Amino acid sequence: MELYITELSKYFITLFIALYTLECFLVFRFPDEESRRGSYIRQNLFMFLVHFSCFLVICFETGKIEYLLFYALQQILLFSTIVLFRMIYPKGNRLIINNMCMLLSIGFIILSRLSFDKAIKQFFIVTVSVIVGMLIPFFIHKLKFLKSLTWIYAAVGIVGLAIVLILGSVTNGSKISYSVGGVTFQPSEFVKIIFVFFLASALCETHDIMRVMLTAILAGIHVLILVASKDLGSALIFFVVYVMMVFIATGKWIYLFLGSAGGCGAAMVAYHFFSHVQVRVQAWRDPFSCIEDAGYQITQSLFAISSGGWFGLGLFRGNPTSIPFVEADFIFSAVAEELGIIFSMCMILICISCFIMFMNIAVKLQNKFYHLIAFGLGVTYIFQVFLTIGGGTKFIPMTGITLPLISYGGSSVLTTLVMFFIIEGLYIIRQDEGAKRVKKKKKRRRRRTEYEDFENEEKQEAEEEE
Repeated sequence: MELYITELSKYFITLFIALYTLECFLVFRFPDEESRRGSYIRQNLFMFLVHFSCFLVICFETGKIEYLLFYALQQILLFSTIVLFRMIYPKGNRLIINNMCMLLSIGFIILSRLSFDKAIKQFFIVTVSVIVGMLIPFFIHKLKFLKSLTWIYAAVGIVGLAIVLILGSVTNGSKISYSVGGVTFQPSEFVKIIFVFFLASALCETHDIMRVMLTAILAGIHVLILVASKDLGSALIFFVVYVMMVFIATGKWIYLFLGSAGGCGAAMVAYHFFSHVQVRVQAWRDPFSCIEDAGYQITQSLFAISSGGWFGLGLFRGNPTSIPFVEADFIFSAVAEELGIIFSMCMILICISCFIMFMNIAVKLQNKFYHLIAFGLGVTYIFQVFLTIGGGTKFIPMTGITLPLISYGGSSVLTTLVMFFIIEGLYIIRQDEGAKRVKKKKKRRRRRTEYEDFENEEKQEAEEEE
């Protein structure tokens, strides 16, 4: 019986995630939230069906009641998040919230399969993060002075990274975290958001050569501290975000060209000066030549992805735990092995739909500061997705970056949720800007009508006098 349920569930899970993904892109046919309502309702239905089907299999495979209780808690969290956000922020964007909950549910599913204890920890971190995140759109909408904190953003970011460089603990050869009161933080995750605010504030009003050079110096300090900490994955994200935001702010291709050339040069320097970069490049170029040491992770990842096939082996039917750090750096491989390549491709498309919506919001924002923030956060998010999945599939060398909202990691999931809620706040601002434009158009139209009526009356009076 269990075997039949596991086998059949693979196809139902794939169907439900495919239908959910289809709705992610169908919503772009409609101009406003009200007309997208049907797509959002269907998304919620398919999301809960995927979640239910996966945990049904987990409960049958393990026979443990605690998984059923954990599933119930997740349902309460996800349902409450969707309903409360809709009640508190009726002008918010439901695609972003739906996708956020969908990706979180995938994370809960795969983490429950890999490590129940880590899944529990992740659940509590997500719960607290969502509660905090619910307040963010309100503050983004109401606080108008955020644009004026340019140098404060830069100082906080540099100090935050410098602290971990000096006092941080070493993890796998890199200083990426430090602990306060027994709680471990990864400052680079939080500084990503501050860094985007710094660049948006610095470039929103003026972007002449002197301002670009000044921001380049301060951005370079951020990157150099991360390089000194050997957190090269985060350094790469900061660098790419800087180059792209300068390009968008100025519209000059020369900055994009210089940034690309500088990035290639920095990569060559890093390869010659950092031994672990050489190891990762070697593992990327020919992992099977060093399968017993440097290439072990990537080869196991490739084995897992290839063994899953289109529909996966089924939850608890694969062997993803053979991959070191699978719950963080290689969680995509675990998803592909047990839930299938189609499921994994749908997951990537869901991430892409988030990015498209971020860019859609950025393009339509009139305020330059908010426009740059939306663009910068969108680039940060999608580039992190690219680095994680690209590294796990041997498309690029591994960078040690986690998959947003899915991988295990408190700092990562908290900052990603904060990013999503900031974007929601910006969407509400965009809605207000649109309402103001409509109001101004109506006012101008009314004045034009009144003027035309006045002219007609004048003509009529003139004709009567004649």
